[in-house]
Amino acid sequence: MDGIPPDVFAARRAAVFRGLGHGVMVLPAAPLQRRSRDTELPYRPDSELFWVTGATEPGTVAVLVGGDEPRFILFVREKDPEVELWSGPLMGPDEASERLGGAEAYPLSELDLRLGGLMRAGDRIHVRLGCHAHLDKLVVEALADARARGPRKGTGPRGVVDPGEILDELRLVKDVHEIGRLRAAAALSVEGHRAGLASLRPGVGEWEVQAAVEGVFRRGGASGPGFGTIVGSGANACVLHYVDNRRVIEAGDAVLVDAGAEVALYQGDVTRTWPADGTFRAPQRALYEVVEAARTAAVACVSPGTTVGQIHAAAARVLVEGLVGLGALAGVVDDLLAQEAYRALFPHQASHWLGLDVHDPGDYVRGGAPRVLEPGMVLTVEPGLYVPAAQEGAASPFAGIGVRIEDDLLVTPDGHENLTAALPTSVDDVEALARSCR
Repeated sequence: MDGIPPDVFAARRAAVFRGLGHGVMVLPAAPLQRRSRDTELPYRPDSELFWVTGATEPGTVAVLVGGDEPRFILFVREKDPEVELWSGPLMGPDEASERLGGAEAYPLSELDLRLGGLMRAGDRIHVRLGCHAHLDKLVVEALADARARGPRKGTGPRGVVDPGEILDELRLVKDVHEIGRLRAAAALSVEGHRAGLASLRPGVGEWEVQAAVEGVFRRGGASGPGFGTIVGSGANACVLHYVDNRRVIEAGDAVLVDAGAEVALYQGDVTRTWPADGTFRAPQRALYEVVEAARTAAVACVSPGTTVGQIHAAAARVLVEGLVGLGALAGVVDDLLAQEAYRALFPHQASHWLGLDVHDPGDYVRGGAPRVLEPGMVLTVEPGLYVPAAQEGAASPFAGIGVRIEDDLLVTPDGHENLTAALPTSVDDVEALARSCR
């Protein structure tokens, strides 16, 4: 359970049961992924399964049966000395029941025998179809059985619902254990960025900066990066999810680094843009100052009662005002905003939820109304401007420059806590820090 007390998971399941009614929820472990042939990628547990149960072992399937007498059932791999020789200890049903909250626990080999009957007890099956082929087959069989028998008995599932209808809302507001892990992930992400900057200079490969960042993550106890580390120098910074990291950094480059540590399955997500020589060139500095002003405005919006849409709108307005001031966009600010004329240079939203997943679940609009921030929510703020190298016209003086600045914020009762404030963002502080590393 990664240090989270069992009663926390029990309380989470109680909340799930309240939303489940007489339904059944089936949560399988993430599948093992192969890099090639028989070489496996490092295993990363499924976020939903972990949040509900604390289970991290491959092959696990959790079943929650709602109703007047809710049941929590686990199917896990049996103890097997030969498998454990190669892959490490397995819990087995008895240990799984003891460690994971007293669940009914059975060998995974009994899943086919038991799951149909468990699903027939519910009026809806909450399962994420398309992720587990064999489980999909069992769900379809349960639905077919209900179609055949249901009219006479008035029982059985009549539909499939995505588990996110219940879990996404519950996961959106973090508890104290989650906040502690997110703070740790953010702090380690900051330290990784500092190490990356210390290695960054003309003549160094983007991959070397990546290695410096991720080395700190691992030394600090992270399982590694929570997503593909981005080190985009020069025009590569204009590719939003650039992860090749194969270019040699050149004199005069602005280098965008987007990286986050995964600590106890929780994510950091931080972006900074650094001058390779310690000083931005004039067009880089001008664009950077616009993005930093947008970040400052957006961060100031983060507080209970604000919506994510308002955060984006605050960032977009400052970006458009700045681009008009630089001559990179022509027109009236309000008209340009209404037309979203900035999207060629700022194509993404200014923030996203953060938690067990780097893009954590949760609707930004609910029932047609914008989501209102509440204490305990965690989100990023990340405005950016990206001017393609082939850009012509008014923005051409900034062609090939990409700037993004991203912080992780916790919504608090009286405002927010910037979890990544220890890494500077003002242009003067960024240049001073970059020069101090030379």
